[in-house]
Amino acid sequence: MAVLVGCSGWHYRDWVGAFYPLDLARREGEWLAYYARYFTTVEINSSFYRPPGEAQVSSWIRRAKAWRGFSFSLKMPKEVTHNLMVSGDAKRAIEEALSFQRRTVEPLAEAGLLGCVLIQLSPRFENDETSLSTLEAVIDALSTKRHRHAIEFRHGSWFAGGEIDGPARTLLRSRGVANVLVDGPSFPIVSEETADHSYIRFHGRNADIWHRRKEDDYRIDRYDYLYGEDQLASWVPRIREAKTKTVFVYFNNHARSKAARNAFQMMDLLGMEHREKSVRIQDQFTLGSFRHED
Repeated sequence: MAVLVGCSGWHYRDWVGAFYPLDLARREGEWLAYYARYFTTVEINSSFYRPPGEAQVSSWIRRAKAWRGFSFSLKMPKEVTHNLMVSGDAKRAIEEALSFQRRTVEPLAEAGLLGCVLIQLSPRFENDETSLSTLEAVIDALSTKRHRHAIEFRHGSWFAGGEIDGPARTLLRSRGVANVLVDGPSFPIVSEETADHSYIRFHGRNADIWHRRKEDDYRIDRYDYLYGEDQLASWVPRIREAKTKTVFVYFNNHARSKAARNAFQMMDLLGMEHREKSVRIQDQFTLGSFRHED
């Protein structure tokens, strides 16, 4: 079994001085290469907001080919998951999903750099006959037999007794699509795996601001959370005992480089060899620009 641990993104200005050296502050084009010194995988979240262009994908491939064993996992664009699927427009959702597959997924796969395709469903995508049919149509249109895919359910109706609801679970299992295991507020940690790969996301545990921002809160956003070692340690047996061939572990608690700190801790707890790196965490609120990775 292979375990890959990384972060959800690398292009964060608030990581400068904490993870990235200060002399890289104005050399953002070098951040990915620096990140790749320490991690062998990254989850690209920016594709959710805007599908990357051909030049961007080519740039990732050109740079990453030199990094042995590196992989990119990609999030399906929100136009598919949060707009078209929610409206029940399966035909257009499939068209957009196939376009993303053709322009982004396939080139990375052909270069040997594809990790997994993450399909994060909208919290407005409720479990009913229409939604299940739409989900099935989209999954069946994708190359799930050639490339690894994972589904993250965000609406509580998809869970029954702490597990993925029966029909949805059967759908994922029959197509070899993984159900994303989530550590975060309002998400049950299911026990059953539906594919030969596992996908775990750590969102943080800021339950009090998960759905609504508090005024005068020092936290940057709901992902501004640092896991304690005991919280991470509780996941170690689950990861070690996984019956899947590959386990992807991504930390999405990206604010102020906390994802990087926790990713290193997780690798240590799992006994994984990695390059040592000190990550300086600042808990006080600091003003400044903040954005997702390119």
